[in-house]
Amino acid sequence: MSDKPKLAMYWASSCGGCEIATLNIHEHILDVDAVFDIAFFPCIADFKVKDVQGYPDGYIDVCLFNGAIRTSENEEMAHLLRQKSKVMVAFGSCAYEGCIPALSNLTTKDATFNTVYLDNPSIDNPDGILPQPVTLVAEGTLTIPVFYHTVKSLDQVVKVDYTIPGCPPEPHQIWAVLEAVVAALTQGAPLPPSGVVGAGSVAVCEECSRKRDVKKIKRFYRPYEVDPDPDICLLEQGIMCMGIATRSGCGALCPQVGMGCRGCYGPVPGVTDQGAKMVSAIASVMDVGKMGEIDEAVLERQIEAVYDSIPDPAGTFYRFSMAHSILRRTRVAGNGHGKE
Repeated sequence: MSDKPKLAMYWASSCGGCEIATLNIHEHILDVDAVFDIAFFPCIADFKVKDVQGYPDGYIDVCLFNGAIRTSENEEMAHLLRQKSKVMVAFGSCAYEGCIPALSNLTTKDATFNTVYLDNPSIDNPDGILPQPVTLVAEGTLTIPVFYHTVKSLDQVVKVDYTIPGCPPEPHQIWAVLEAVVAALTQGAPLPPSGVVGAGSVAVCEECSRKRDVKKIKRFYRPYEVDPDPDICLLEQGIMCMGIATRSGCGALCPQVGMGCRGCYGPVPGVTDQGAKMVSAIASVMDVGKMGEIDEAVLERQIEAVYDSIPDPAGTFYRFSMAHSILRRTRVAGNGHGKE
């Protein structure tokens, strides 16, 4: 390789959308190519793990690591790339907070395997065979990564210097961060402070043009059940919108087209648990009466009725942040302890 700075990108437990999103920076990809040599990017070229193992420590200038940590291989690669990289970036929601993979923390490893390999109408597995880390065959021993009981975010495994939130991150975020790194490497400019970069510091509501009239609601609706007013806050129309508990920076893209914010940029700065913040926000728009004005039992039933109109509260409030939440995972009989 040349003397140009080195860029790496890795795909752990995720859908792969973050890898493809890097192409959305359009012509700036030529700027990246002009500045960096690609040291590791198995999604687009035939790199091997032994290539990374052979690099000196700190050889890679910046690593964009996307995906959650749910297998032993994910964790091993996180440690290896951290060792070989000067700057480690949690790239996208899965690396940042666990995202969709971490919703399996609501159940057990055994239950997940049962659904995927056994109790599934599209599976033909009459012998009930499940993947095993080690399998002896005539040709020798086959090994595959260990499937962990609990999905973790990248920063729960290794030190992370920067986080770019989003599912996937927006092109302007990606380029803003890469541009800052390029300027630091080529012009001696200072890198931004560690933390979340390329995103805002207020709630999505602050960049949403919809009007908030502090209306009260008696229930929530699925998007197909109502025709929302294009000018009024979706949450106040009974459509679930996580914007009040979610960091800005996306331009409120989903609310602008009538879909509630799903929360992929993570919690607003200063908020520890995005789901708990959302539960509090919902309480403020419920039209269920006030304590002291109606019977307490009636009030409790009315509150439950509002929450019952949310089809999947856990999956709604923690769709992106389960691994980083106070919960981290549910307590299940026989959980055990440790990675599995």
